[in-house]
Amino acid sequence: MSTIEVKPEGYNYVFSPYLKPAATVKPGDEVIVYTDDAFESRIKTKDDLPAKALATAKFLNPQTGPIYIEGAEPGDTLVVKIHNIEFTRDYAVSCFIEYFGGLTSTPTTRFLQEPLEEKVWIWTLIDNGQYLYNDEIRVKIPVKPFFGTFAVAPELEAISALTPGPFGGNMDVPDVKVGNIIYLPVYNPGALFYIGDCHAAQGQGELCGVACEITAKATLTFEIIKGKSIEWPRIESPEKIMTVGSARPMEDAARIAYVELINWLFDEYGFTKAEAYELLTQVGGLYVGNMVDTTYSLVASIDKKYLKRS
Repeated sequence: MSTIEVKPEGYNYVFSPYLKPAATVKPGDEVIVYTDDAFESRIKTKDDLPAKALATAKFLNPQTGPIYIEGAEPGDTLVVKIHNIEFTRDYAVSCFIEYFGGLTSTPTTRFLQEPLEEKVWIWTLIDNGQYLYNDEIRVKIPVKPFFGTFAVAPELEAISALTPGPFGGNMDVPDVKVGNIIYLPVYNPGALFYIGDCHAAQGQGELCGVACEITAKATLTFEIIKGKSIEWPRIESPEKIMTVGSARPMEDAARIAYVELINWLFDEYGFTKAEAYELLTQVGGLYVGNMVDTTYSLVASIDKKYLKRS
């Protein structure tokens, strides 16, 4: 096993099968990946209002990658284990952006009202990095790091790094975190993995559209399940199995997630689809990852204790 460090000089802003790999790794290699925040680190103080700080930014949500994993082929499943997330600065930023967010007019949900006033919130790491604190709100919140963006390249298209889909992408799902395993479908040789958009904390839904954005480095390992294809991302924690669906309207994202979870129970745990449907009706979990991106991401889950039949 080798240790490979991926510290890019530049970033990409699409999930694309056509970009030159930033690194080539083998299954089992320890891969240390550095990521910028969603704003290219352009917002550093509460005076760096987005309209000015981002005025010359052509794109947002920079991605590290693609990373080419040797042996991955179309029709396989990429298995990514997150071993560690380490912040590379001592503060996170959030902000209100004109015509963006879950509770304001947007370009796709238009109303006759003025945009929400821009504002930047600086959240400082305190208590040995275990909490975040904002001087205006005066509440400390626990640090719960995860990667908002986790993806493979789609088969044909180059898709904006702001977008989630079957390939993963900008899902903003808090369970993409240390200790969990993420399964992604493989569409291209090498899988072509992308990562970015680390969040120091985020509530379900990412309500204003901007979590506690922070720069970071991750320690990952990759494995490949040969000849097994999945249609949407899957997540496994020590306690649960989960599936992610991304769509608009939100109920379609929920349907995708639950159908994929039923398929997982059918394929690997011995349930009929009717049994899985009934079981999930009674004990299934469902939460909103994001309600602000180009499509919304929902996560369906079931506790592993219900997967063992008497």
